[in-house]
Amino acid sequence: MTEVEVRQVAGSSFLARGPSNHWVPIDAPIDEQGQDAGARPMELLLMALGGCTGIDVVLMLKKMRVPIDDLQIKLSGERAEEPPRSFTAIKISYHFWGNDLPLAKLQRAVELSQENYCSVAHTINQAANISSEIITHPPEETL
Repeated sequence: MTEVEVRQVAGSSFLARGPSNHWVPIDAPIDEQGQDAGARPMELLLMALGGCTGIDVVLMLKKMRVPIDDLQIKLSGERAEEPPRSFTAIKISYHFWGNDLPLAKLQRAVELSQENYCSVAHTINQAANISSEIITHPPEETL
């Protein structure tokens, strides 16, 4: 079992901490009694998904002996119009940098993460469709 605590700081501003013992600010805009001093909860959900799959992909590529210079993951989520405005679809774009990157291995690492290892993806997939794309870049190119 994983347990976290969420403490109100003021109004709609909170601090959360889990077993890693790191505090994370969670906040709302000022017009919703927040201080605008932290990420919104739905942003954190996308960040958690990106972090989870990113860790998986990096570890799998290392096992596959695929060196990458850099990885950036961009996520976008479509939300329902009516409350509770949950995500209905999420797109993940994996941007890899390096020389002669083997696309098949990149695809396999992403697939394994999303289908077998990323617990955040498995949790979200029950409510929203997750799609992904892989984009490779030469080492000198930046986003």
